[in-house]
Amino acid sequence: MKKLILSAVMLVGLAFASNAQEISKNALGLRLGDNDGFGAEISYQRALGSNNRLEVDLGIRNNDHYDSFKLVGLYQWVWNIDGGFNWYAGVGGGVGSYSIDKKHNDNDFESSGTYFLAAGNLGIEYNFDIPLMLSLDIRPELYFGDDFRDDNFGPDIALGIRYQF
Repeated sequence: MKKLILSAVMLVGLAFASNAQEISKNALGLRLGDNDGFGAEISYQRALGSNNRLEVDLGIRNNDHYDSFKLVGLYQWVWNIDGGFNWYAGVGGGVGSYSIDKKHNDNDFESSGTYFLAAGNLGIEYNFDIPLMLSLDIRPELYFGDDFRDDNFGPDIALGIRYQF
């Protein structure tokens, strides 16, 4: 049994080591999705090693009844699938602020506050031969601190386009 466990651990370690790919040192672009009105986020990625990186996203939203911002930081691990395809997973957190002001049936409703969030991240990306990267990911978020949402959970699915340098 010990040999079986040791063999399994060695195979998993070998798989992660052999799938590592050098990732771009920097990437800057947009993450386009929707979670409570955040339609677009400015996204920056910074490589921390050959297969891990830091991602920082800033989303700002302003419409007739809802103003908000959200800043999220994620630590990500990146593994090569084949060619230019990578998949990645990460964890992180963030902070946000919101202000709601709307009228409904001649009643005014106002609310504002700040919140914290914990986030996970899972996605797939493609690195083109030119310095362009496309990604599709999901970032489930748990909200803490204020009554930002009734259920304190938001799945954030987005398409990313980034310039690598």
